[in-house]
Amino acid sequence: MGIHLIASIPSPSDGVLDIGPISLHLYGVMIALGVVASVWLSGRRLEAAGTGTRDDMSSIAIWGVAAGVVGARIYFIITDQSRPFEEPSRWLKVWEGGLGVPGGILAGALVAGWAARRRGVSVAGVYTAAAPAIPLAQAIGRIGNWWNQELFGRPTDLPWALEIDDAHLPTGYVSGTTFHPTFLYEALWNVSLCGVLLLIDRRFRLRPGRLLAVYVVGYAIGRFWIEGLRIDPARSGGGWRLNQWMAVAAIVIAAGYLLIDWLRNSADKAPTDAPEEAPHEAAVDSPSE
Repeated sequence: MGIHLIASIPSPSDGVLDIGPISLHLYGVMIALGVVASVWLSGRRLEAAGTGTRDDMSSIAIWGVAAGVVGARIYFIITDQSRPFEEPSRWLKVWEGGLGVPGGILAGALVAGWAARRRGVSVAGVYTAAAPAIPLAQAIGRIGNWWNQELFGRPTDLPWALEIDDAHLPTGYVSGTTFHPTFLYEALWNVSLCGVLLLIDRRFRLRPGRLLAVYVVGYAIGRFWIEGLRIDPARSGGGWRLNQWMAVAAIVIAAGYLLIDWLRNSADKAPTDAPEEAPHEAAVDSPSE
């Protein structure tokens, strides 16, 4: 038992950092750090590709991040099992947790595309530059769930099991129960995904914007199995949680788009004209006049 306690991951006693009269909610701090890292990486990539500048990406990110937060919050309010849409007082309390990634990605991508077009920057170029930066931001932001002691998985005795204090312990579990740290699983998955996307972009020449679809497939695969470990209340049906169904839909749509785009591009590159045949020589000389 002693070895287990040493090996397990403790949870912080408080998710608020007080600096004089200022109280910082560390959930929000981690999200902000993730945004900063994401804008830095995507700005460097956009500039290196010659499709825009870091200032362009910073300007676009202001719109995209704001829309992403709003979209993620709306998704949470509409879909969460605790029915937050019935309590308007909770709608703006982002620091308490509650950001639905599917809504954030969709809203952020659409508004970022609009902002890029408005600024005269290639939308596809922005999507390519941002693709690896998005999971980097998500990996950092997921640490905020640790500060809030939320979104953990089923009970486990693995060496990296997560300790949860009694105030945050789900109903039906005894004090001292340890759980799967699903926030950590997703953070590690997203860091790995960021690296894989950077490698793909370096080794292969995907058409502009297609790397974002690869990100969607990669993120959704990880989210599907991690979501299956979680025990927080969630809407579900058919044996799966809502976010698992959303992950499957995202995989089908993004992978289908990549496949159709590849087939169409291959068809465009295929030769369409048959080589001209050499003229046949006459078997009999024409009679002279």
